[in-house]
Amino acid sequence: MNLRQVRQKIKSVTNVKKITKAMQMVAAVKMRKAQEKAKRGEEYRENLKRVIEKLARGIDRSYSKLFWDQPGRPLIILISSNKGLCGSFNTNLFRYLILNFKIKEYDFVCIGKKGVLAVHALGGNILADFSSRNPLASVPSIYNFVLERFLSGKSSKVYLVYNKFISTFKHEPVSEILLPIPKFFESKNREESPQQYLIEPSPKVFLEELLGFYIEDRIRAAILSSEAGEYSARMLAMKNATENAGELIYHLTLVRNKLRQEKITYELLDMVTAKESVEG
Repeated sequence: MNLRQVRQKIKSVTNVKKITKAMQMVAAVKMRKAQEKAKRGEEYRENLKRVIEKLARGIDRSYSKLFWDQPGRPLIILISSNKGLCGSFNTNLFRYLILNFKIKEYDFVCIGKKGVLAVHALGGNILADFSSRNPLASVPSIYNFVLERFLSGKSSKVYLVYNKFISTFKHEPVSEILLPIPKFFESKNREESPQQYLIEPSPKVFLEELLGFYIEDRIRAAILSSEAGEYSARMLAMKNATENAGELIYHLTLVRNKLRQEKITYELLDMVTAKESVEG
């Protein structure tokens, strides 16, 4: 490698460093926004859960199909990213999926292009692809599609598989049962007489609506958590790339200085040799 090639290499690596630094800053901003959205929804989710719990105490769970397994194949809602450059974010998710599920025995609803490619490669059956730029806008459509399949008996169980955001430096793949609805409302103190409410038109009708809101919100919460984890992983990946580019520039600068010094030394030797030959 000559001096000119080293200079070109330093220039190109410097440009790459600027890009990775900018991507790191953008990912950090988006991560904070996604994290704030996820936190804002937690209070709503807890209050909704509390209301459902109070209403369900005096109602027989057999009235709704949402609480019971259905015939058919199980279904997985797989939430991944649309883009790469986010480290092992998707790799860990797909590894978790392979280790915990027999891919060919499940149907899939994919949110994220990376998930679509992975499921195709693993031989899974994709029923729907909601890999849009704004997956949150697709939540009602995903909810209606999944609910229709479950109530019609085409899907026995519905799972959410995604990367759960824990902190800026940590996210982990998880699987949650979306349908049938877990029996979270079964209180340990069922002996206590439930508080009576006057509800119109009836508690069952009201509860059915709330259960729909609860299912839809769980899908939304999983997408937001996955987005926060994705931006966190991309921020760290771009941070590492920026640091590696800086180290490479440092070593290339040493090589450049060494080559330049060699060139100067050879030029001085040529001058001294020419002078001695003339004097001789």
